[in-house]
Amino acid sequence: MRALLPRQGLWLRRIAAILGIAGIIAPLVILLGTTGILFAGFAALTLWRIAIITFSFALKRPNTQPPAPTGYLPIYTVMVALYDEAAAVPGLAKALCALDWPETRLDVLILMEQGDGVTQAAAAAVRWPAGTRRLVLPPGSPQTKPRALNFGLHHARGRYVCIYDAEDRPGPSQLKAAFAAFEHAPDPLACVQAPLVAFNRRQSWIAAHWSLEYAIQFSRLLPAQARLGLPILLGGTSNHFDAQVLRQLGAWDAWNVTEDADLGIRIARLGYGTTTIDVPTLEEAPETLGVWTAQRSRWLKGFIVTWLVLMRNPAESRRRLGLGGLLTVHAGLLGTVLTSLAHAPLLAWCAASLAMGNAGWVGAGLAVLFAGYGATFVAGLAAPPWAGRPRLTTLLTLPFYWPLHSIAAIRAIYGLFHAPSFWAKTPHGLTQAVPAGH
Repeated sequence: MRALLPRQGLWLRRIAAILGIAGIIAPLVILLGTTGILFAGFAALTLWRIAIITFSFALKRPNTQPPAPTGYLPIYTVMVALYDEAAAVPGLAKALCALDWPETRLDVLILMEQGDGVTQAAAAAVRWPAGTRRLVLPPGSPQTKPRALNFGLHHARGRYVCIYDAEDRPGPSQLKAAFAAFEHAPDPLACVQAPLVAFNRRQSWIAAHWSLEYAIQFSRLLPAQARLGLPILLGGTSNHFDAQVLRQLGAWDAWNVTEDADLGIRIARLGYGTTTIDVPTLEEAPETLGVWTAQRSRWLKGFIVTWLVLMRNPAESRRRLGLGGLLTVHAGLLGTVLTSLAHAPLLAWCAASLAMGNAGWVGAGLAVLFAGYGATFVAGLAAPPWAGRPRLTTLLTLPFYWPLHSIAAIRAIYGLFHAPSFWAKTPHGLTQAVPAGH
């Protein structure tokens, strides 16, 4: 897949040339203009997040216990793409065996790459649910998770399809909760997103902040967007799909390193809905800065690609998504990238302005920053029990965590031009057991 059409590349080159010439003639004007654009984008996304979080507090939380399905249960396909995941295999197999769904109606597909003999051996040595199929992908490129999932979908037998990652530990009742959501949906529903919760959030400072982000994302932002009928950027795992609709959508883009976000937008473009449930999946957060940066830069790179694809025909995207939907997608994709780029420079600019005694401009910058911190602080404190309450030290150190996103954003832009489809894999299985009282 090419992210940029020739005409998009032409316009970008023209804009870059104009900015380069203007930067030589009037560097201060360009610097101030760029700063103003980043500041405006940062302020806009902060206000959008505050509005969505505020609306989320008005929502009545659904019952976390799914209604008991009655009648004949359909076949449910569970797909897991594994690559270099031998350490995570035993825990994954145990979790899938614990799913509360009749094994005769469960279609588990373990998808592995041809050259990954270690993972294949590990998968052959454990007990899976009855009827599990271990499939080895044929040689091909790109060697990405979405390519593996597309291969698995071709072999899936289920009416519904669920995606898990190697380190995932889904709640046993999650399939029934998702099935109930499909059965009782008033509108055509393509996907049910389950929340993701870090079971190792106490292992490191980075893991704690990653967990806080996920708690807000899955307990506040996504449920509110679903209730408002806005597009949802899917979480990459614990997605439950209507298999027929998924095939109609064209499944996953094998070349996009955030295939989940891309698929979430296509769901909305074709008029289908996405909703959320409360039965969580436990998964492993990055515990080191290096792993976190690699994962986050991959996400941001994929957001840029997804946004560029969306903007190939802005008028058509506006027609299909509606104004509110299009603005939501801009906020989730381009807004996230711009604010990630802007955070460290904005903090540095505030510090420099204070040092030079220019308090007027500093007030505006600090107001935007602390509005974002405040909204995150309140949403974090109000996270539901399944998301885990963040420690006060995590909330108070947000000003040290958010600037790290600027490093990831710069790396994402570099990767966009040099390796747009390279999948920076996140290592799993580093925390072997789910701690008690997680």
